[in-house]
Amino acid sequence: MTPEALALHLKAKSLPEVFGTIKTRDSGSYLKRLVPFLGPGYLVAVGYMDPGNWATALAGGSKFGYTLLAVCLISNLMAILLQSLCARLGVATGHDLAQACRAFFPKPLSFVLWILAELAICATDLAEVIGTAIGLYLLFNIPLEWGVLLTGLDVFLVLALQRVGFRWIEAFIISLLVIIFGCFGVQMILAEPDIMGILGGFVPRPEIITNPEMLYIALGIIGATVMPHNLYLHSSIVQTRIIGDSDAEKKSAIHFATIDSTLALMLALLVNGSILILAAATFHSSGHTEIAELGDAHNMLMPLLGTALAGTLFGVALLCCGLNSTVTATLSGQIVMEGFINIRVAPWVRRLITRGIAIVPAMIITVLYGSEGTGKLLILSQVILSLQLPFAVVPLILFTSRKSIIGNFKAPAWIIALASLTAAILITLNIKMLLDILFA
Repeated sequence: MTPEALALHLKAKSLPEVFGTIKTRDSGSYLKRLVPFLGPGYLVAVGYMDPGNWATALAGGSKFGYTLLAVCLISNLMAILLQSLCARLGVATGHDLAQACRAFFPKPLSFVLWILAELAICATDLAEVIGTAIGLYLLFNIPLEWGVLLTGLDVFLVLALQRVGFRWIEAFIISLLVIIFGCFGVQMILAEPDIMGILGGFVPRPEIITNPEMLYIALGIIGATVMPHNLYLHSSIVQTRIIGDSDAEKKSAIHFATIDSTLALMLALLVNGSILILAAATFHSSGHTEIAELGDAHNMLMPLLGTALAGTLFGVALLCCGLNSTVTATLSGQIVMEGFINIRVAPWVRRLITRGIAIVPAMIITVLYGSEGTGKLLILSQVILSLQLPFAVVPLILFTSRKSIIGNFKAPAWIIALASLTAAILITLNIKMLLDILFA
């Protein structure tokens, strides 16, 4: 470890205002020791069901039926694996992923990775702006242009939550996730999907790779599921727990943090799968195969399911997703900026910068094309995330596979092998997609 890396390791704290603020237990029953660690995984899960996921899942379900459920499952398993490495890195080293890049990579490389991470966060925020604006329109008939501008006010929500404590942030996130899950549970009952079709959809098919249009949507689902900013986020927020310095205490913390993220991501799979199943059961089965706009989906759910309740639940869930994603994107932006370039700015300043960058393209699209252009923009934002993903995944694998960096908590060889295979799959699919676009 270089002197600079050692200094960073000893002094820098990720999200210092909440670092080590939540008590844990080193005795008692398994459940009592697990409960204090539950929370960070649900903040991570938010990124796996944000408005960008909705657009890609709706497009995939309406156009290809249940076929892309396999992609949802595979991408979720990839996410569980990668997030477990994030927890390992954060607990074992006291670094988040951005700090580790700054400590162990040359400055030019670290700078490039920072720029790419910022682009990913902007793409994430773009999806949240559009999703929240559409949710406001569907529920309160607020014009999209005004809805886009109103999303800038969410900074006050984030500030309020940060002031009352990190546990309150987690409680807010989990409460909205429960609402989202409930909304889709009711819609699934109303849609009466084909159970055999659902089971068949979880079996991967070669056409997912060979069909360029299907691959584009599949990559959008992967980009919307395994999100780059979540890798930075998770490696940081696991450090909000008070963890001892002994190997035994750190091993226990890694175990419980992994259980937390796995349970949360299984919930995310249920929500993402429900969106795609809802689209397949209502739109694809009725011949409406070109549904990608969230507004169109809302309007068509009511007549197809025979009740206005379906549209209302859709709008409520969408707005909750947008609000949830706002909180996690703000935290991710703070982590990336502080970790990569060691610059601290007030959270509200950071939030306004990121949201301002996202509002500009969203406003242009809504003014020029209205709601018709928002679905394509959402899917494009998720594909951008998929393209950026390897630049976060590869460093994560490198750090967690080297004993010189992570000490006795080096990931087992089989986990590194699976993670490396995941990275190879992502890179290969991205290259193929780019070639399909260039030579179409």
